[in-house]
Amino acid sequence: MAGATWTRRPDTAALRADLRAAVPDATAALVVTAAIFVWLYARVAAGTSPTVEIMPFLADADTFAMYWLCQAFGWSALLWAWLTTMLGLLRSGRPPRWLPVSPARLERLHRTTSLTTVALMFLHAALFFAELVRDNEDGLSWAGRVWSAFVDTFVPGGYASGTGRIAVLLGLLALYLAIPLGLAYYARTRLGARAWRALHRFVLVVYVLSVWHTLLYGTNVWFDGWPRTTLWLLQLPPAVLLLTRLLAPARPSERNDALRGRPLALLRRVAAVTAAAAVIASVVAVVLSGRDGGRTRGVDGAGLTVTQGMVWTGLAAFAAVLVVAVVVAKRAERAERAERAERRPVSRT
Repeated sequence: MAGATWTRRPDTAALRADLRAAVPDATAALVVTAAIFVWLYARVAAGTSPTVEIMPFLADADTFAMYWLCQAFGWSALLWAWLTTMLGLLRSGRPPRWLPVSPARLERLHRTTSLTTVALMFLHAALFFAELVRDNEDGLSWAGRVWSAFVDTFVPGGYASGTGRIAVLLGLLALYLAIPLGLAYYARTRLGARAWRALHRFVLVVYVLSVWHTLLYGTNVWFDGWPRTTLWLLQLPPAVLLLTRLLAPARPSERNDALRGRPLALLRRVAAVTAAAAVIASVVAVVLSGRDGGRTRGVDGAGLTVTQGMVWTGLAAFAAVLVVAVVVAKRAERAERAERAERRPVSRT
């Protein structure tokens, strides 16, 4: 972008344009959500829902329709998170020649699907909140029911029972991280190009948290079967794309960092490649073995192996790494500007 067009204010015009462009995408998401809701409802009616097997009181599909709609929004949110992650990885790397979409169109689709994903995540949480308000039987006043549901749904660590102690916390962290990390694009002129790219890369953590949340608390995939296997198999494409992106960077600056042997850049690359390869190996092992630590029919589950303290510690470490990455990117950007200024020829008068 030309220097004269770079301002310090958020790019609200681009945000408004992307919101308008996201309308068809959001409409498609609502249609998919409706289809998932019908599927979930039908499984309850047929008595084949793993959720009802664990929680028989949910067998009345009409009474708990809001819960099943909440579940449907959760699944469509995860699907759109997968889609926008794939689009983002395709755009940040070298798009294959057979892809019938221009890089500009690919980037626009990535932005609109990201906005839709955040909206779906919020609706998933909002419907869970509404269901808790409706189903609260603790004899509380209306205000008390609303406050209790708000704490359980929107306050990290507020949900205090069962697997939800961790799963709801992970889902909330995914939602609360998705908003600033997803909207950072519209503040890129304030952040600087390098800092924005460094910040945006961490949005992959949102996807990881979303999948982890679903595996823990996605009651429709508690047991082995094709829904859970499909969920695992869907993690292979983004992991392979990420590995390809790391091994063959599209940006010349990233390739040059590796060629120049810069220790920090090389360490980041090795760590990222190792993590991506480990994810691929884990997914393959889970699919081949059929065992991923999830529930087994007829067997009481073991206690939680992850505590809220561990999650908070991980979040603190993540925040520290994020801050360091942005600071390093800002310094590199300033160094580049200084280097360009030194090479700029002095005008003669």
